[in-house]
Amino acid sequence: MPASPAAGSSRRTTEDIAGFTASPQFFQALQQIVVDLIELHLQGKQAHWNVVGHNFRDLHLQLDEIVDDAREAADIIAERMRALQATPDGRSDTVTATTTLPPFPAGEQNVSTVVDLITTRLRATADTLRTLHDLVDGEDPSTADLLHAIIDDLEKQAWMVSAENRSV
Repeated sequence: MPASPAAGSSRRTTEDIAGFTASPQFFQALQQIVVDLIELHLQGKQAHWNVVGHNFRDLHLQLDEIVDDAREAADIIAERMRALQATPDGRSDTVTATTTLPPFPAGEQNVSTVVDLITTRLRATADTLRTLHDLVDGEDPSTADLLHAIIDDLEKQAWMVSAENRSV
């Protein structure tokens, strides 16, 4: 039987959630995922504002899709953390200090360069999720299911963006 909150206390622990107790490593994995998704969102917006050149409009609009998807995915994982009684940290200083994504260059960038930069960041974010997936799945398959959908979306976006620079 799960432990119940102390009398007079409204505070719950992870043990109160159907007997589920996540490890600190589980929560750290989700935190890293949230951070990289937030950074992808921010870098995607930076690219969106500063992309120039041939086929600008199509990439500009595609970057908005990537930004929206990254923001939604970060929210899904952060809210999952809250449902499991963990506190996500999406503050800018935390994101800057802990993201695994490479920095995005300042200023205007041509379409071809942005395609390569964003493709790299989409793949790096997907790699973060893939790297941490087994740890998450080992503790909570429900949360791993959320990661599957996000990985699928990131890899699809990487394929679609990278196709811009391909030729046959």
